[in-house]
Amino acid sequence: MDCNKTTRVVVIGTGFVGSSYSFALLNQGITDEMVLLDLNKEKAIGDAMDLNHGMPFGSPMKIWAGEYSDCKEADIVVITAGANQGPGETRLDLIEKNARIFKGIVGEVMNSGFDGIFLVATNPVDILSYATWKYSGLPMERVIGSGTILDTARLRFLLSQYFDVDSRNVHAYIMGEHGDTELPVWSHANIGGKPLMSYFEEHKEEGRSLKDLDEIFINVRDAAYHIIERKGATHYAIAMGLVRLTRAILRNENSILTVSTLLRGEFGLEDIYIGVPAVVNSSGIREVLELSLSDDEKEKLHHSANVLRNAMGPIKN
Repeated sequence: MDCNKTTRVVVIGTGFVGSSYSFALLNQGITDEMVLLDLNKEKAIGDAMDLNHGMPFGSPMKIWAGEYSDCKEADIVVITAGANQGPGETRLDLIEKNARIFKGIVGEVMNSGFDGIFLVATNPVDILSYATWKYSGLPMERVIGSGTILDTARLRFLLSQYFDVDSRNVHAYIMGEHGDTELPVWSHANIGGKPLMSYFEEHKEEGRSLKDLDEIFINVRDAAYHIIERKGATHYAIAMGLVRLTRAILRNENSILTVSTLLRGEFGLEDIYIGVPAVVNSSGIREVLELSLSDDEKEKLHHSANVLRNAMGPIKN
């Protein structure tokens, strides 16, 4: 990406996630321009005003409530709009209503002449990323879902608490659906480069048990349900994850992040968006990092893919 070019990010949907993302983006000063779009135009205008008033404390940036025509010059369009997951509702329960919303949104964006990268955060993110790819006609590498980037962060945080080490030195992935069938990739987890199982062996006298890993994963998988039950929505951490993705794209970082992307034979899977580690740069998805999974992990990943595939009727029909 040309470092002299003015960078623009358009945020579609200024609800919990969209407004948290916008706030984090301003704080980190990653883009030159930020445009806010929402069905409730007054809400978008109010958010733009509020964010602009924070400019003296942050980074120089041009922020306004815009129109779909503003997408034409955008490097990234981030979609956070759609129906939210309610208490007791799974992410897959949202497919039909959000697929309808997305068809209209993506159509409007593409009509503007947009030729950048889509970031999709709305749930069910894997299926809506696939829908965005289909509706937009863009190459698959330029449609990226937030995938399991948040689940991976949750896993790293909980492991860091368990072992009392900095979460930035914990390396572990959650793959699969961003939802109930996701899986931890224990076979590639490490603490500061030391394989997780070796680290366990060295610390077993501290009363730690391998059974604790099962509980850690359950807490990762079910985190959204617990947060939604307590405060109605999850939005801060996913907003941080989206900003991390934005930075990887705009700064051409070649970062490895667990995003939802189209598989074309990797892991034995075809024609499905699902959370996997991938290299992200200014072109979008440079490549999928095809890890050597254990038989159990491979089976769980294929099960997750089958659940997603069976739920995709509203998109493929």
